[in-house]
Amino acid sequence: MNRLSADDVTLAYDRRVIAERLSVEIPDNSFTVIVGPNACGKSTLLRALSRMLKPTEGRVLLDGQVIQSMPAKKVARTLGLLPQSSIAPDGITVGDLVGRGRYPHQGILRQWSAEDERVVRESMERTGVDRLAGRYVDELSGGQRQRVWIAMALAQRTPLLLLDEPTTYLDIQHQIDVLDLCAELHEEQGRTLVAVLHDLNHAARYATHLVALRDGQVVAQGAPGEVVTAELVEEVFGLRCQVIEDPETGTPLVVPAARKARGGGRERAEGSAGAGAAGPVDGAGPGDRVAATEAS
Repeated sequence: MNRLSADDVTLAYDRRVIAERLSVEIPDNSFTVIVGPNACGKSTLLRALSRMLKPTEGRVLLDGQVIQSMPAKKVARTLGLLPQSSIAPDGITVGDLVGRGRYPHQGILRQWSAEDERVVRESMERTGVDRLAGRYVDELSGGQRQRVWIAMALAQRTPLLLLDEPTTYLDIQHQIDVLDLCAELHEEQGRTLVAVLHDLNHAARYATHLVALRDGQVVAQGAPGEVVTAELVEEVFGLRCQVIEDPETGTPLVVPAARKARGGGRERAEGSAGAGAAGPVDGAGPGDRVAATEAS
């Protein structure tokens, strides 16, 4: 049995149901990427897997236990989370915020140590924010802040790491840097990663396991080479395309059909917008990013 799974879960915000009877199993030691159109339930599923959202029905299992029944610190030593939106405490420096990733490892008999200092330093170096250690977080650009939050998640040093749109606010160079780092954590350290990505080509290039959602249901899952087809892209995203081989990696590369070949984009876009308006924006609510996955 894999370490992390959702078993027949129904997920909702208040009375608005986002997904019903949804089951997903995250393969151990995989880099799993969840893809799908806006408001399909991607971030909602990630929140449930991370213990941030309790299913109204069904259960999320971590190491064979219902995740809601586990102590918060025990979960946080096993599973790290980089949520979609964040609010840093006023007046906190980069170094102090990244250091909060070590909170799950603290206790009455174990206070801040040289090991904690080393982990924080290495996490900042790997994300390129070590030179910003003394700066206040609220002085940074959106891209810089995103890398600081990633550094905090790395400092948590968990075997499972969940990332909700980790490339948000980043330019193309830093997007690739972050995804390369994720690939290294998976390949070199054997960590299990689960990420929500909007860029299907990035997902196909980096994932070892892909989960495609639409309307709160799994449409397809498996290796990107088996899952990403022109038929699937049109079914899930409503986009006509060709899928060719990426000349750099040999992974699937989605090439959208030209506007004229698609019969004019405006009508299709308006139809998609109307269909998607039934649900709330997919993602965490304001202020949901917290150090060390501490929410109950």
